[in-house]
Order: sequence, then C-alpha cells, then structure tokens
Amino acid sequence: MLFFMAGSAPLASVRDRFQRPLHDLRISVMDRCNFRCPYCMPEATYHEHFRFLEPKERLSFDEIVRVAQAAVSLGVTKLRLTGGEPLLRPDLPSLVRRLVEIPGVEDVALTTNGVLLDRHAAALKNAGLGRVTVSLDSLDPAIFSRMSGGRAQLEPVLAAIEQANALSFPGGVKVNTVVQRGMNDTGVEDLAARFRHTGVIVRFIEYMDVGTRNHWELKEVVPSRDLVTRLNKLWPLEPLGAQYQGEVARRYRYQDGGGEIGFISSVTAPFCGDCSRARLSSDGKIYTCLFASEGTDLRSLLRSDVRDEALRERLASVWRARTDRYSEERVAGETNSASRRIEMNYIGG
Repeated sequence: MLFFMAGSAPLASVRDRFQRPLHDLRISVMDRCNFRCPYCMPEATYHEHFRFLEPKERLSFDEIVRVAQAAVSLGVTKLRLTGGEPLLRPDLPSLVRRLVEIPGVEDVALTTNGVLLDRHAAALKNAGLGRVTVSLDSLDPAIFSRMSGGRAQLEPVLAAIEQANALSFPGGVKVNTVVQRGMNDTGVEDLAARFRHTGVIVRFIEYMDVGTRNHWELKEVVPSRDLVTRLNKLWPLEPLGAQYQGEVARRYRYQDGGGEIGFISSVTAPFCGDCSRARLSSDGKIYTCLFASEGTDLRSLLRSDVRDEALRERLASVWRARTDRYSEERVAGETNSASRRIEMNYIGG
C-alpha cells in the first residue's frame, strides 16, 4: 500500500501490465503553435478558423502542479513541458519554478520551436529549467520555411540555440530533427556538421504516423541505420550505452571528439518495451502512448475539488491498465492505419 501526500517523494513506482514503470511525464501547456509543420499541424487543417482551446479549457498552473505531484508520488522523476508551442503560454517560468520545487523531481525540460526562446531563455534558466530541446528540421532557409508552414525564418532560431547554449543549462541544449524523405533528408550532414564541437546534441527522428492529419506514408521514412551509415562515412561514430532505462535515443559519439549525436527510431526499431512515458494534454487528459486514440479525463476530476489521494489513485489505475505497444504492432502489421489517434499538438512529441 502506498500513502500519498502532495509534494512527497515517491515511495514506489507504479507499473503497467508489461511491468513498465512510470518515470516520465510530458505536459502540454498549449495546444496552439506559431508554426504549421506539415507533419504535425498542416495549414490545410489548422487554418485561421480552426477552433483551438479557450484559456479556461486548458489546465491552470495549479492544476498542472497537482497532476505532477501525483505523478511524482507514483515514480515520475522527469517532467517535460511541450505544446503546441509551450512558449506561447504566458508566464511559463513561474510554472517551471513550481515544478522543480516538487520533492522527487530530478529534471524539468522544455521542447520548443525556438522562435520565442531568445525572449525567455534566461528567465527559464533562472527558474530552474534543466534542459532545452529545439525542433529544427533544416538549415536550408527554403526548406525550413516550407517545413514550418512559412511561419518563421531560420536565422533567429539558430541565434536562439546559440544563446541558450551559452547560458549553460545543466542538461544542455539538444536539437531534434524529424527526417522526412523527399523533404529534408539531404540536409542531415549539414545539420550534423553545424553542431559538431558546440556541445549541442542533434537527434535525428524517424518520421512517424502521429495523429491522423499528416497523411503519413511508410515510404517517407528514412531509417536511422541509413543515417548512421551516411554520417559514419564522414565522421566515424562509436555507439554509447544508455544513460537510463527507457532512454529513447540511441546515442553515438564522434571518435574525433566532435561530441554526441542521437537517433530516435520509433518506426524501424520500436522501444515500446522500455517506454516509461505518460502525456498530459493541454485540456487535462492523460495519455499512455504517443499514438493513443483515447485519454482519461483528469480536468473534471481536478475541478470537482477531489482530494489528492483520489487524483493519485486515478492516475495509478490508468497506468496499471496500460498495454500500449503501438510501434511494435506497426512493425508486426497489427495496427489499423485508419484508426483515429490524438494529434501531437495536444500532447507534444
């Protein structure tokens, strides 16, 4: 039996039906985004008349903190703020400050498209943010513009990455690149070269069938193993071991001392067996898989003056019932490609 008090450190880790622990919670603080990336929020769907959540429909900071406290009591040690674009949420550093103060939290990170990062990086660092990940899909200005839906310019994002790197966040700065065949796959070497010897770690991500609005096709996936082969020819690579159980990126180091690089291969090398992540949507639903179709409503529970113990037990029961292994099922041909899945702007990446 576990006894939970708000703000207490975890006494044990809840496990799902495959004995996977709950260690990571990704929190979407905003469903809106200032980009229209075709693989996430294509302009044709997310147009000027699209109905996003009203402020009152999103969880408040108080509500987010309560969910985080419940999750930490069940074994979560890492929190990541996502979107949409999380820096569109006003006063985000104040939320960071509250999250890092929860006993048992070891790391609070942020994923952003970088456009607003220069305005907020110092405040986020001062609030205790541990790590920053910037989504950057190309160094070619034309391709960058196309992949952001024509909503941004490249140079300010690169400048923001340099600024954040100079601030020396404890966990550093990473760049995430979704590689899509025929779109940006020819620029992989340029991205790797740009950030070698800078301390910024680039992670190349296989293009995934997240949501149902990006018209994903398997032929557009560039396998990570192909990228490893290409980069190894230019700069010999050496594999690194995992830093913790459930780490999603396969890490390599440049043998010449150029730093580290990573590959996230959800399509060709699924890591469902070690997945320890839950996702909290902007409107307060908890999802146990990036590819889930249904979530469990916590917002109604939070707004019914429920006690912390009941919130914790609801979250624990959701995780205990978890059987998700979508990426493994995709490889085995057991998925229904036409089934509805939650869109990424509600739960982050």
